[in-house]
Amino acid sequence: MAYEYEHVKPADIEATSMKIIGEELAEKGIVLSEEESPVIKRVIHTTADFDYAENLYISEGAVAAAREALLQGVRIVTDTNMALSGVSKPALGKVGGSAVCYMADPEVAAAAKENGTTRAVASMEHAVTEMIGMLPAGKVIHLPLVFAVGNAPTALIKLSEMMRAGLRPALIIGVPVGFVNVVESKEEVIEVCKEFDVPAIVARGRKGGSNVAAAICNALLYAATDHLDPASRKWL
Repeated sequence: MAYEYEHVKPADIEATSMKIIGEELAEKGIVLSEEESPVIKRVIHTTADFDYAENLYISEGAVAAAREALLQGVRIVTDTNMALSGVSKPALGKVGGSAVCYMADPEVAAAAKENGTTRAVASMEHAVTEMIGMLPAGKVIHLPLVFAVGNAPTALIKLSEMMRAGLRPALIIGVPVGFVNVVESKEEVIEVCKEFDVPAIVARGRKGGSNVAAAICNALLYAATDHLDPASRKWL
């Protein structure tokens, strides 16, 4: 049987998908705030999983804070090259930002081996030390960094430790997927972010992934550059 297809252009496919997502959310009786809607809908668009409408924690003012940080040319630090590759480079270019992943960096590999930690832990440390050197003891340091963690709960655990030591990043995106330390690390980072007033977007529970981390970054970038409408992204 041959099927007839409509909306074969990328912008049309995305726009129609978002319309369907909105309709199905309405059928489920789920009402999203104007601030959170672009983020949650893009994650659902990426995963086809409506559970994210319920389990995606977005701290108050996080989207607005992310917009401000992105427009100032913030650096996004991912814990996988997959997430890095998924972040829209044209959108980053619009705001003068950058995205990096240090997981394959030889210095990070050496530090992880020497300290008996995961590369994810070492990469989070490296992102900070590359910018300011060692985190000074007893001082609060605000850094223009967005940490987008989609794979390693150990990265979230390390970020929680560094925030307790004085690190204040622009935003924490915590969406690792899996079964070991995943739920616990997410709940811990939510509590730490609340304690120190750090904006956070976290997928509660076991679900997540590098694709989700990239989707959240892109939703925030498109919102910051007023390109939520896919038809407006002529620069892609």
